[in-house]
Amino acid sequence: MTGIGVRNVRHAVLRGAERIGTATPAGRDRAVDALRAVAVLGVVLGHWLVTALVSDGSALRTASPLKDMPWLTPVSWLFQTLAVFFLVGGHVATRGYTSARARGVPYRLWLSGRLTRLFKPVAAVLGLWTIAALALLLSGAEFGTVRTLVKLALSPLWFLVVFAALTAATPLLTRLNPLWPLAVVLHVDLVRFGLGGPSWLGWVNVAAGWMVPYTLGAAWTRGELEGRRAGWVLLGCGAAATAVLVVFAGYPASMVGVPGEGMSNLDPPTLAVVTFGLAQCGLALLLRERLRHAMRRPVAWAAVALVNLSAMTIFLWHQTALMATTATGLLAGRLPGLHTRPDGLDWVGARLLWLPVFALALAVCWAAFRFCEQGGEQGAGQGVRSGLRGRRSRVVRAHRPSVRETAAEARHV
Repeated sequence: MTGIGVRNVRHAVLRGAERIGTATPAGRDRAVDALRAVAVLGVVLGHWLVTALVSDGSALRTASPLKDMPWLTPVSWLFQTLAVFFLVGGHVATRGYTSARARGVPYRLWLSGRLTRLFKPVAAVLGLWTIAALALLLSGAEFGTVRTLVKLALSPLWFLVVFAALTAATPLLTRLNPLWPLAVVLHVDLVRFGLGGPSWLGWVNVAAGWMVPYTLGAAWTRGELEGRRAGWVLLGCGAAATAVLVVFAGYPASMVGVPGEGMSNLDPPTLAVVTFGLAQCGLALLLRERLRHAMRRPVAWAAVALVNLSAMTIFLWHQTALMATTATGLLAGRLPGLHTRPDGLDWVGARLLWLPVFALALAVCWAAFRFCEQGGEQGAGQGVRSGLRGRRSRVVRAHRPSVRETAAEARHV
């Protein structure tokens, strides 16, 4: 590409970014969108880095570099960002519900709108993988391989079920102190680990554990976490508690599951992953001002808004992108970092080189299925669409009559 071509592309990008910024309501808290984007991309990169599909003859099995290279455990600390997603989700849902009540919108309409936006993209994933699984079985693929692929592709759906349940319970959670679900997690772990209780009891933590950051988001909405002190307390106490649990109580250091290990911090959630989530939430709260400042840059905001517009598509299809790349690569044999056992630095280096290929495959999935996510949340998504079309957003026009309504509604993610 010539220098003139590069300049033209740069100018086009800047013009599009400026249109998106102009279409975004002035009162919108862009730090919320930035935190959501970080949470989504953290999960995606985490899965791409610690999930390996190893080829054993004609079969594929999952493996993790964390098993043979435990020194990579800090990777799970960086990219296991679900707590931040639930923090933002709780904040957005409680703001939306409060605003809906003030405008006289019935609970059922508010909930149906949010759940429709949440589950609409799921149908495409389920449909494609139903067809793919049947085609693989009919073609003679091993059942174990098909089961591995389908389980990996549909694994993000557990998150949606939990998130939907907490969203439905938002009216009950708007004023719940996060210490209550934290106490439930503590007692569940005490019974099952300390007193030899049944293992199934841990599944109570699927709701209680993620309720902790969700109700922190509600506290954020109530204005209880605006000062930096709250962020430092959460960060310090959460990190200290996690360190104590790992060093002295025998909890795994990894914040994601490791195949073959007897205990997982995530499946179901343990007290350690919840306290670690508290630390993450504290850090997220401390970064809000920096993120607001960073989001004043048109290109940075446009990128964050685009991720928010496609958040569900990215989240639901990133594992499919990984598997599509792996399956296609098998045509060329067992490729390093893609089909080989993740047991050395050579695998790490090769896997890093595969990340752009995974991103390209995800971009193809995004282009094919992003239509399923249209009609999503107001604000960021509408701003992106209007910026790409070169016209004002419906949100901006809708909020012109009332400055007060703009301040209340435009901050929603």
